[in-house]
Amino acid sequence: MENHEWLAERFEESRGHLRAVAYRMLGSLSEADDAVQESWLRLARSDASGIENLGGWLTTVVARVCLDTLRSRKSRREEPLGAHVPDPIVTREGRIDPEQEALLADSVGLALLVVLETLAPAERLAFVLHEMFEVPFEEIATIVGRSPVAARQLASRARRRLRGVAAVPDVDLVHQREVVDAFLAAARGGDFNALLAVLDPDVVLHADGGAAASGATKKEVRGARLVARQALTFARLAYPSQWVLVNGAAGIVTWLPDGRPFSVLGSTVAHGKIVEIDVLADPARLRQLNLSVLNG
Repeated sequence: MENHEWLAERFEESRGHLRAVAYRMLGSLSEADDAVQESWLRLARSDASGIENLGGWLTTVVARVCLDTLRSRKSRREEPLGAHVPDPIVTREGRIDPEQEALLADSVGLALLVVLETLAPAERLAFVLHEMFEVPFEEIATIVGRSPVAARQLASRARRRLRGVAAVPDVDLVHQREVVDAFLAAARGGDFNALLAVLDPDVVLHADGGAAASGATKKEVRGARLVARQALTFARLAYPSQWVLVNGAAGIVTWLPDGRPFSVLGSTVAHGKIVEIDVLADPARLRQLNLSVLNG
């Protein structure tokens, strides 16, 4: 019993790190929690006396679970690439709890998670573990079942695919908000030219409204003029909105008249222009997010 309690305590000490690994691997908060729970179950069934580095062992286990999940997704071909918006981490400015802080470390913006969705499972694992958590390629190799040289090549291939795709955002949050506020004002005012002025010419919009069966849509729109037209259409709804942080960047939650969330909008501002907008409006997924913290 004492050994079990000791393991439980050590596991809780690692939970934040494991959840951060799983979130970057999967882009899903619920699946990340499932992966962390599975790592605990495997630890509880194991002979821990032979584990020299418990933290490293748990990281390897949660990575294996995530890799299996990614491969399962790919085999099911759940949805077209580019249409899926990962789960956003929505917080009030200045009110990020320690658990959210661990998830948001290293500026893991929503735009980067969107790009990670385009990688093959093994590439994503190698990139996340090595680039974000400094796991040696020798350990990554055992997870993906390849040599250390091949594991290094996976990470290198991922870096090449990500290079120039995920923009480096402006770090000044006040400036981000000013740019997004100008975007909102232009959309609500029906000013097409003002919208073009704040949008990067190559801006991309990802909108995830859920299953098509319910009449919602999943789409990707590229180019300032097309994104501006989408913004004008969305602005006609005129739902109340609230400033929030979405994965640490300026974002907005819009609310239905009955108090339910209608959408979460995340933005990426680079060089004073909006280069990416990610909108989650899937009612089922919005219900799973803990947005009650916004009203506290």
